[in-house]
Amino acid sequence: MPAEQMADRARRRAASTRIPEGPGPDSRADSRPDSRPEQPKPVLDPAGGPRSLDRIDRGILRLLQQDGRASIRSVAERVHVSRANAYARIARMVEDGVIRGFTARVDHERAGQGASAYITLKIVQNSWRAVRGQLLDLPGVEHIALVSGEFDVLLLVHTVDNRALRELVLNRIQSIPEVLGTHTLLVFDETDRTPVLPD
Repeated sequence: MPAEQMADRARRRAASTRIPEGPGPDSRADSRPDSRPEQPKPVLDPAGGPRSLDRIDRGILRLLQQDGRASIRSVAERVHVSRANAYARIARMVEDGVIRGFTARVDHERAGQGASAYITLKIVQNSWRAVRGQLLDLPGVEHIALVSGEFDVLLLVHTVDNRALRELVLNRIQSIPEVLGTHTLLVFDETDRTPVLPD
């Protein structure tokens, strides 16, 4: 069974055992479901901190970063544990939020997104949460970070062409009330490196 299918089963099983909570005081104000998936909260060990990863856990993560569709059998053989052990470790890391999902690495130009850019934003003080929510709704936004320095937010975006990029910056991002200014850095070439965890 591919690891992503196993992890999906683990998420569904965990969701089915949650105890539903009663409606809060603001439940009538907005009953619309949030379209963005809720990030799992880290599970703590008895000492009060996040459960640590051992050498085998890190080996499993490296393999899944290289191939998220790897089977449990393949992963188990390569880290020298049983399939049951590998299954349990992956399920635990999904539950703890260490593994946040399984995705495909995309060549954006071949996928029809010929323009890429990093965009820096200056925003109103203490408006990060509000701005982040609005940026997440924009098309083509791949990465959002709150940073230190002379600007406040860094975005990585991909669009069909420069015209669409201009539309995104001038008519969508700059129309956000909390955005005070933007600066666009066009990407001429890029290379993705598969992340590698230390041993």
